[in-house]
Amino acid sequence: MRRTAVLNIVGLTASLIDDRTPNIKAYVDRCSISKVKPAFPAVTCTAQSNFVTGKTPASHGAVANGWYNREYSEVHFWKQSNPIVKGLKIWDELKGIDPDFTCAKMFWWYNMYSTVDYSITPRPMYPADGRKFFDVYTHPMDMRTEIKKDIGAFPFHTFWGPRAGIESSRWIAESAKWVERKHEPTLNLVYLPHLDYNLQRLGPSNPAIGDDLKLIDEVVGDLITFFEERSIQVVLLSEYGISDVDRPIHLNRVFREKGWITIKDELGLEQLDCGASQAFAVADHQVAHVYVNDKAIQDEVRAVLESIEGVESVLDEDGKREAGIDHERAGDFVAVSDSRSWFTYYYWLDDAVAPDFARCVDIHRKIGYDPVELFVDPKLKMPVLKIAAFLLKKKLGFRGLLDVIPLDASLVKGSHGRIPEDMSEWPVFVSPVGAESVKESTDVYGAILDAVAGQ
Repeated sequence: MRRTAVLNIVGLTASLIDDRTPNIKAYVDRCSISKVKPAFPAVTCTAQSNFVTGKTPASHGAVANGWYNREYSEVHFWKQSNPIVKGLKIWDELKGIDPDFTCAKMFWWYNMYSTVDYSITPRPMYPADGRKFFDVYTHPMDMRTEIKKDIGAFPFHTFWGPRAGIESSRWIAESAKWVERKHEPTLNLVYLPHLDYNLQRLGPSNPAIGDDLKLIDEVVGDLITFFEERSIQVVLLSEYGISDVDRPIHLNRVFREKGWITIKDELGLEQLDCGASQAFAVADHQVAHVYVNDKAIQDEVRAVLESIEGVESVLDEDGKREAGIDHERAGDFVAVSDSRSWFTYYYWLDDAVAPDFARCVDIHRKIGYDPVELFVDPKLKMPVLKIAAFLLKKKLGFRGLLDVIPLDASLVKGSHGRIPEDMSEWPVFVSPVGAESVKESTDVYGAILDAVAGQ
């Protein structure tokens, strides 16, 4: 087997590989590159599951970054247990070919309780008194102490939220080198999220993206040099491209006006009660899973969805089957936006009664993905002081909310999830051999398998 490192550069497209990314461009020039039709939906959990199983969501079940659990009557987002993804994983197949094969999975999703040999994933600790401590989860467990001692604590605040930036990708890159030096895995899967942040904040057309390209190019260039000096072949790939957007769509507000949403008052704030609602949407970028608890209104729900400006298509059972997303976790309908639009999870009609978590970075409590978490509320007069006061209270043992996130979805200028018509917005696959065989996201499985186990 040939030792291989796969660098997942989130948001990278062929249109972004130019003079602003000299290291990546130089590597592409001596390899082969394919523009890859992205997973559907083109989101992290689905794309990565396609990569590691070679199957679509109809088989592996990762229909989005989160979905409605019909048994619990709850929306679950960003879960981390690997058994959620069904099917044979690429590292298991490779270990079947060669029992000496080993795999490291550095910050790829569904990274807990996997059958890989080494893994690291973000995982805070939550004491019973309501506090939250940022940390990572590792396998083997004692690797957590070792790696933090050697390269420092993971800069969690830069992985997501208003401070999201290059520091998290740099740490992940250093952790990948650390694992290589310590354990020499046959396959090293490395997640580099930096481009994702400002491509969503600013949109890919914003000239400031050049600075982000330069920063991630330095990280990637350093990794390429490091791995090649150790005779490890390097594969570059991305999960999706990001498109410019300027129109948020609030499906749950439309459903509420139709009387389909049930709201529960909790301490004067509004909570959406999924189990008691006739219909609601779980938003995930440019795709939304719409669950209809009252089958008597199913036809009306579809008609309303199709009438909303910015909704490009509504997939029913036949449509879901054709898109490879006909799984029990999927919504009764799957709504897809047009290229300039994306879906919010918002359901309140008055910001004064929005739930307290709406103004926080709270990825597990919201019934949908919220890219507005990348911003600090521009209406706050002294946000730095507000954050400092919160941190001081936390240090003194007091509880409180870091409620600095705005409720203005128009701030978001980039999104993904649909299949772009323009192939320049498709993700890429770059490899020393065999890249031309990768046409769709499910082809990545075979290409990596061949790169490691091929002759």
